[in-house]
Amino acid sequence: MGNKIKVISVRLKSLVEITEKCYKAEDWEGNFALIPKSQVFARDYDVQKSEAWWISEWFAKKEDFKLVISFKKKGWYNINKKIIEPNYTIEIKHNIPEKINPVANNTIKRLKR
Repeated sequence: MGNKIKVISVRLKSLVEITEKCYKAEDWEGNFALIPKSQVFARDYDVQKSEAWWISEWFAKKEDFKLVISFKKKGWYNINKKIIEPNYTIEIKHNIPEKINPVANNTIKRLKR
């Protein structure tokens, strides 16, 4: 995982370049945040109703990050390929059968001759 960075998709009202190293982001509730360009990786074109951007997860989890965001859509930015790869979660579920007590007579009457 050394060549991948965990990212999340963040819906923004606007993302404006204010310096050569920084963006000013505004969410839909009017909150603002300054985001270094090094922490914005790509536009999320899967989102249709608004603009969304892939931002590093560690930066979005900082306490002083004031934008309203959801951590539902995650991915991995592959540094070598310069693409966003999906994030898969594997859940292991064990099937525990219900306990059935044995019966004294196991004969099925309608099948009996």
